[in-house]
Amino acid sequence: MPDFAISIKGLRMSYGETEAVRGIDLEVRQGEIFAFLGPNGAGKTSTVEILEGYRKRTGGEVSVLGEDPAHAGSAWRDRIGIVLQSNSLDPYLTVRESLELYAGYFSHPRSVEEVIALVGLEEKAEERARKLSGGQQRRLDVGMALVGDPELLFLDEPTTGFDPSARRQFWDVIAGLRDLGKTVFLTTHYMDEAQRLADRVTIIAAGQIVAEGTPEDLGERDKATTTIRYRDAAGEEISIETLDPVRELNRLTADAMERGEDLEGLEVTRPSLEDVYLDLTETTEKAAAEK
Repeated sequence: MPDFAISIKGLRMSYGETEAVRGIDLEVRQGEIFAFLGPNGAGKTSTVEILEGYRKRTGGEVSVLGEDPAHAGSAWRDRIGIVLQSNSLDPYLTVRESLELYAGYFSHPRSVEEVIALVGLEEKAEERARKLSGGQQRRLDVGMALVGDPELLFLDEPTTGFDPSARRQFWDVIAGLRDLGKTVFLTTHYMDEAQRLADRVTIIAAGQIVAEGTPEDLGERDKATTTIRYRDAAGEEISIETLDPVRELNRLTADAMERGEDLEGLEVTRPSLEDVYLDLTETTEKAAAEK
């Protein structure tokens, strides 16, 4: 097995005179949940379709599970699973029937009963797909991608349209794939989803990689933006940006105790993954538009 499930060097994708992907490099390690983030039109979909073997690239080198997707055969496709943004479930098949049907497409499928348990649909095994809730249908989508026992799973916007409770329940399903030793390539517009699930994150904007690292690393890339807010005794809101929040908090609380005052509404915020994402993508897209 290669060290990397996915390796990209100098990937380019052009549509006529429009260069959607501009020579990007990217690596996804075996067994990790990798989040690929970017706004619409950033080159994200083109990249994913190339990795899945559904689009021919303009240039560059691509290896997925040790093979070039542009030339890989059925044995390679047997090793990957894909969950699209919209499902294509047969509304009249039950959960078990749907999984049994898909299991027949693979050379070494997982046990259908095992997959039903993995995606948490034991109580809905005999329910027809059209009667499942949106969250349950999405679980079935993942089950159908898992039943072939793939090494690599592509998840495209897996929780779009979910209510907050269903989203968090489904996160447990995705996190469980790591425990199975699966490599997960996740695309999502929900930054909290990427922050919660991903081992590493790459952000693409205007066809270029603009940041990569763990969610924590990206959130801490600009430590100067750590902000402390509170209201003083007169009710005025005070905002302080600091490189050393611990030292600054110690000073503020010591001064307040000496005066016998409270720091009302005290709040300490550091840049989130969403803050970094918005800053990088907006800046990059603006610069690209001005060229």
